[in-house]
Amino acid sequence: MKKTLLLLLVILMAAAVMGCKKKEAAEAAPEGPKYKVGIVFDVGGRGDQSFNDSAYNGMKMVAEQYSGYIKDDPDQVNFGGEIELKYLEPQAGGQDREQLLRAQAEDGYDLMIGVGFLFTDAITKVAADFPDQHFGIIDGFIPDLSAESNITCLSFAEHEGSFLVGAIAGLMDDSGKVGFIGGMDIPLIHKFHGGYYAGAMYVKEALRSPSALLGQYCGKDPGAFNDPKTAESIAVNFFNQGASIIYHAAGGSGAGLFKAAKDMKKWAIGVDSDQGMIYATSDNPEEQAMAEYILTSMLKRVDNAVYLTAEELIETGKVTGGYHEFGLDDDGVGYAVNEYNRDKLEPVMAQVDQIKERIINGEITVPDDDAKVREWAEATF
Repeated sequence: MKKTLLLLLVILMAAAVMGCKKKEAAEAAPEGPKYKVGIVFDVGGRGDQSFNDSAYNGMKMVAEQYSGYIKDDPDQVNFGGEIELKYLEPQAGGQDREQLLRAQAEDGYDLMIGVGFLFTDAITKVAADFPDQHFGIIDGFIPDLSAESNITCLSFAEHEGSFLVGAIAGLMDDSGKVGFIGGMDIPLIHKFHGGYYAGAMYVKEALRSPSALLGQYCGKDPGAFNDPKTAESIAVNFFNQGASIIYHAAGGSGAGLFKAAKDMKKWAIGVDSDQGMIYATSDNPEEQAMAEYILTSMLKRVDNAVYLTAEELIETGKVTGGYHEFGLDDDGVGYAVNEYNRDKLEPVMAQVDQIKERIINGEITVPDDDAKVREWAEATF
């Protein structure tokens, strides 16, 4: 009997010790990230050296500022465990956008951002199914949103930034012709087109003739943003017609413009990210050679949009719904100056920066479509 009682006492003591250890382990275990932020890229994914890469840079900014990490990231971005960030890439045709957003929502992400207007339908559907989580869309427009909505449309004044690089093209043109290459033929890209033409015309009277402005699009479907061969063909044609400088708003297709510029020793202007810097610091000798012919880039600060939206969530616990446009006044758009192109731009920078201030102050209005440029010119000159 005594042996039985002694054995029972030992068992109870062991159970108590194990219980304490489990409690201590639970208390010591990390609680996990405070917030989870997801991104779904558009076609082209990481490495497009443009739109998607800018969004990825925004993720890195969030990770660094708020002690976070990018989950499953080949570059192993990790500044701590406070914020979890994760990106997903769609199939080549982008048909799985909704599926990827839904997967992140089901995984408990607090904020999910779709990169590109083609996420409009997908975000509308998924946000309705997950009302307690927030969604952002770059360049998309969803009607009838309010500050209480769980969707925020993040847009940019692309026409204003394009006006500045158009002014640079006009000031540096030596042939009397400049060109524009668009990706997909949609209203969004016509904003770039219109601003660029207007900026070139504003600074140089010779470019106010219709024959001085060359423009063409790579296609009418999303694949037009990832078709460098077509962009190269258009660029070669424009350079042969006498264009001295060509600006692209064509996503991954812009690589074709840069190749043509290098081969023909002409100027190119990039878009979204500082493409001149990206190419100049590449490990690829061919891209380094192309960098010498990238005059500047129109900066569309998708990285800032991603960062500021995530910042609002982290700092306040929620994101304001509705609409947020980023323009010249908050550095949402601009033009790239770096150690590789500063000497080239130095002669015109003061004049371009004066034009920037005049746009911000409302002294210069900028057309948001190339179809409006002629009417704008008649009212301006």
